[in-house]
Amino acid sequence: MTKESSSKAKKSTKGDGKGVRDDIEQEDEIESYLRFMEENPHLGLPGDDEEEVYEYDADGNIIGTEKKTIDPLPPIDHSMINYAPFAKNFYVEHAEISSLDEAGVDSLRDKLGLRVSGPSPLRPVCSFAHLGLDEPLMEAIRKAGYTQPTPIQAQAVPLILAGRDVIGIGKTGSGKTAAFLWPLIIHIMDQPELKLGDGPIGVICAPTRELALQIYSEAKKLAKVYNLTVVCAYGGGSLWEQQKACEAGCEILVCTPGRLIDIVKKKSTNLRRVTYLVFDEADKMFNLGFEPQVRSIANHVRPDRQTLLFSATFKRRLERLARDILLDPVRIIQGELGEANEDITQHVEIFDKIEQKWDWLTRNLVRLTTEGSVLIFVTRKVHSEEVAQKLKSRDLKVLLIHGDMHQSDRNTVIQAFKRQEAPILVATDVASRGLDIPSIHNVINYEVARDIDTHTHRIGRTGRAGAKGTAYTLFVAGKDPVDFAACLVQHLESGSQTVPKRLLDIALKCTWFANNRSSLNSGNGGCIRPSGGFEPRQPRARPGLGLSSDSSESNYCPRSGPAAAAAAGEGAELIRPGGLQADRFSAMKAAFSAQYNRRFVSAGVEASRYTHPEMLKSSNTTDRPQLADSFIVQSNNPEESQCPQQLRSSPVTPQNVQTDSKQKRSRWD
Repeated sequence: MTKESSSKAKKSTKGDGKGVRDDIEQEDEIESYLRFMEENPHLGLPGDDEEEVYEYDADGNIIGTEKKTIDPLPPIDHSMINYAPFAKNFYVEHAEISSLDEAGVDSLRDKLGLRVSGPSPLRPVCSFAHLGLDEPLMEAIRKAGYTQPTPIQAQAVPLILAGRDVIGIGKTGSGKTAAFLWPLIIHIMDQPELKLGDGPIGVICAPTRELALQIYSEAKKLAKVYNLTVVCAYGGGSLWEQQKACEAGCEILVCTPGRLIDIVKKKSTNLRRVTYLVFDEADKMFNLGFEPQVRSIANHVRPDRQTLLFSATFKRRLERLARDILLDPVRIIQGELGEANEDITQHVEIFDKIEQKWDWLTRNLVRLTTEGSVLIFVTRKVHSEEVAQKLKSRDLKVLLIHGDMHQSDRNTVIQAFKRQEAPILVATDVASRGLDIPSIHNVINYEVARDIDTHTHRIGRTGRAGAKGTAYTLFVAGKDPVDFAACLVQHLESGSQTVPKRLLDIALKCTWFANNRSSLNSGNGGCIRPSGGFEPRQPRARPGLGLSSDSSESNYCPRSGPAAAAAAGEGAELIRPGGLQADRFSAMKAAFSAQYNRRFVSAGVEASRYTHPEMLKSSNTTDRPQLADSFIVQSNNPEESQCPQQLRSSPVTPQNVQTDSKQKRSRWD
């Protein structure tokens, strides 16, 4: 009986096959482990257990309301903490900059395309020697490929070195990251060494992992010159590893807001030694719903800190944040808000059918790859996979990145694209910010962006740091929204780009755009009014953002560039000398540049003066007095000026900043 049962058991293990040996066919432990790892490729990778819970919509964008809720840091009473004093001002103005008169300063700002407002703004520089940086830092800057400061660096770096709070608004690829990293190194080197248990001295908050990693990469290049430690903490990375790195001590912490709050709550670090706080792409943090977290982080840092806000766009909600967390900031604007980089040549291709886009892409893609790497943006992640698969079927080397991919896979793809292992990257808008790859020469918007701000950041992946680039937008008439066509026309006009006639015809089908154009062409005695009929009003004072009640001219510098050149024609008489509009009258610039906010002008009594005069006659309402004629100022559009002669005639002598001779040091010496 026992023999029969044992034979049956053997037959059952062998199955129906004959001549099968159990010791060969049965899966051993190693084979079982290899099969398990093949079925679970991401098991054990950093971030597998610590991945932030994000939900992505059909377009590959993060759904802010569905992601993991992160409670802000609790309030803190700074009066109960005895903070050690620290120095913020390390800037000595170079003699050649000091010798410039006001006309020379205005001329230099015009040449750089800068508008500056705020209490006592410092003068911009023309050369790195004017900044007085020490030789090791200058060597690192030269290795990074910089030969002279970019416009926003020329104005922002002196202000930051002087310890001022700064709001930097610049076009994509303008060098904003380096503008706050260089002064940070000098700021840290002046302070005492870190002790065991101390937190970072400089904290840089970024909205996305990709941007945080990009800043981390740039910061490491500068920090290694002085033996400083940089840690990057972001959702999707190993929380345990990031905690240990923070506990070991770091002078610079680059992080996303949510992960910083997690680390502080777990007591892996603290913010008591933070004296230099940066929020990069702060508007994106607001779009992702991080406003409470951002405010709590700022409130947890000592009140006398130095705070910087940098972004490519600057919305009204961000202005309120700036009032709350910044002290007497200087606002620097390079170009128009949200405008495209003029180093990028934009082309708009218009099609009648969706299939024609694919024909255009396959016909031109090989030619474009010979010029450099190509980045193709697709709005929906499903479509991105389709486009990548179809390109691969044509024997093209293609990489793909979208929001559903694991963070480790995304990093692998980005690094492979940086190494130019493949000339083409198909991506959703997850790569529209923070991707800084110099080899990208062409950007193709295979599907149009959801809004003009996203479009601006998409095309900003090329034309970085003064390099030239090209962007193509494929627009399907009758399918893509006419609202976007209208915004795209304004966007192209503000950047002195060619607007195709057919695109303009499509944009004129948009009601608000057509009304704006008709108001521009209506004459009205040479005076252009907003569509609501309002006469121009004086701007409201905005304390702490560069506008004072007397609107002193010393707080402003005249506008220059393509927008001012366009303004020299029709409607130029409505440009104020200040050049920085801060209320609803800013909608007037829509007549000659980016008319983004103009559609929101509301109607009122002043509108009735022009639209329904009979209503005013029938009522007992007394007409309001007309505004003084002195408000309407003729625009003097200055010619593009060159760098002042005295800055070019004499040799530049660098002035070194004292860094307490702490070079090549160890953190625990």
